[in-house]
Amino acid sequence: MSDIRELLIHDLKDLLHAENQLIAALPKMAKAAHNPKLRECFEKHLAQTENHAERLRQAFELLGEAAKPTPCKAMAGLIAEGQQIIEENGDKDELTADLALIGAAQKVEHYEIAGYGTVRTLAQQLDEREVARLLSHTLGEEESADFLLTEVAKPLVQEAVTEEYEPVAG
Repeated sequence: MSDIRELLIHDLKDLLHAENQLIAALPKMAKAAHNPKLRECFEKHLAQTENHAERLRQAFELLGEAAKPTPCKAMAGLIAEGQQIIEENGDKDELTADLALIGAAQKVEHYEIAGYGTVRTLAQQLDEREVARLLSHTLGEEESADFLLTEVAKPLVQEAVTEEYEPVAG
């Protein structure tokens, strides 16, 4: 097996584990969200993430490899950080708590965007067109999820800033 193919398989196994971890974490993030649009983002992304894991399994099948995840320490760290944010912001105002949650979620999305961009490029270089197509589809969904989180954050930031600078009646 070529070194590039080995790298592709390794990175796919890492992403499969990352997606499985995220499938377990997203319901907790949705439950912690106060803003209905943010909660909906997490719930919709859970369904997408389940599809991402399925696409990875399809990619393994196309490559003739077993879909055996390799522990993804990066996602474990990002999820632990997200859990810590949930715990630390439980007593803060809802806007601040949701904005912190969005920040944690975007870190996860950026990790996934980097990972899927890499494996797609590797698959393209190996002329694994169908695998690259599957990975491109997932990459697009990860980029869309990141964009959507930014769009949800904008009015929350504006509201937080407005509240912070409102003159106190007296």
